[in-house]
Amino acid sequence: MLGEGWKWCSDRPEYPDARTHAGHSARIQLVEDQFLEEGFSVRMKSVWRRLLGVEETVIRGIRFENEMQALVATVRPYRRRRGRCGECNRRCARYDPGEGPRRWRTLDLGTIQVFLESEAPRVSCPDHGVIVQAVPWARHDARFTRAFEDQAAWLATHTARSTVSELLRVAWRTVGGMIVRVVTEAEAALDRLNGLQRIGIDEVSHRKGQRYLTVVVDHDSRRLIWAAAGHDEATLSRFFEKLGPKRCAKLRLISADAAPWIAAVAKRYCPQARLCLDPFHVVAWATDALDEVRRAVWNAARKNGETELARELKGARFALWKNPENRTERQNRKLAFIARTNLPLYRAYLLKEQLRTIFKLKGDLGKAMLEEWLQWARRCRIGPFVKLAKTIARHRRDIEATLDIGLSNALVESTNTKIRLLTRQAFGFHYPEALISIAMLALGGLCPSLPGRA
Repeated sequence: MLGEGWKWCSDRPEYPDARTHAGHSARIQLVEDQFLEEGFSVRMKSVWRRLLGVEETVIRGIRFENEMQALVATVRPYRRRRGRCGECNRRCARYDPGEGPRRWRTLDLGTIQVFLESEAPRVSCPDHGVIVQAVPWARHDARFTRAFEDQAAWLATHTARSTVSELLRVAWRTVGGMIVRVVTEAEAALDRLNGLQRIGIDEVSHRKGQRYLTVVVDHDSRRLIWAAAGHDEATLSRFFEKLGPKRCAKLRLISADAAPWIAAVAKRYCPQARLCLDPFHVVAWATDALDEVRRAVWNAARKNGETELARELKGARFALWKNPENRTERQNRKLAFIARTNLPLYRAYLLKEQLRTIFKLKGDLGKAMLEEWLQWARRCRIGPFVKLAKTIARHRRDIEATLDIGLSNALVESTNTKIRLLTRQAFGFHYPEALISIAMLALGGLCPSLPGRA
């Protein structure tokens, strides 16, 4: 029984007798034998509002539909919530009754799907034109209630996509639309770009075919604050335009790799901010130069018939790449062999290691050592490192800012790694907005609480 004072009601003629539901072996009576003429009691109205997860809503009746095997609640908004624009929530004049009753799926009751049914009149908004009126239980242009979408967003952030689809009985692509709506509403209510002083910028691949996202991370809150499809000046300019001139003027530090489009946009919108070049990328340049030297020496040994030397050099790549504290005993022996047999390659290795040491020292000592490294690299007569010295000299100001302040892109790279994992979870979304929304939920602090829990 559903409780004393509960009245089954059906205001639609196609459901003349909705009081019982036929099962396979028994008839389950869903209503009390004696109805109260006034309908729901105050207590039962409150209980049903909690069960359905709605607020500021009048529950007019409940019925069970045999064909759909679902519970349908006929509802309407409170008087003060009627006649409002679905986009801006502004009170507007009624335009017409719309296309008839609409349904929104809400949280299940046990194993039974539940729907809310209500009229959906249209209003005439001065800003948005003729539009369906807002309802307190759902976001605009959605066929699911706010509670259902919040639950879907929470599950998509914490569980696998197959689990979400199976548990909620909806398609994964449908979940993508819910996530976009949840994030859009959360971003409108919270200004995450306010108070920015130190940010990190990078790009991350999200699909085959050179498709990238540009991501911006706040070093102070350690959260993802902005992302968009693309990796060029036009894409990044959208972030700074959204930030606005006043907030751009408050930025002090920007960490990034040496991508010229990042430096160009940062200089254009916030020339006062210091650009800190990520140490990992600088050392990676030296590692690439070292590997280029190794390949050249290996090819020369093969051409000259030095088979044993070529074999040793081919297997020495990781011995040259690894940090000294991470090398195995076998790799140490290979490095000692290179020091005895090939001085140019060993000097290239020492150049790489000294550059790595510079970023460990930092400060004035690191800058003094950087000057010595540039002089050594310029006169080393190792082609790739002579070229690297010119590249580092061009970016010297940004490298010295990193040595002074100690800001790197490690947090941004960590965020990129998590986005790659989310990319696997978001497989099946054919547009980047859904992936960005999942990233904002998981990494941007926008994930809603489960319905009914603060």
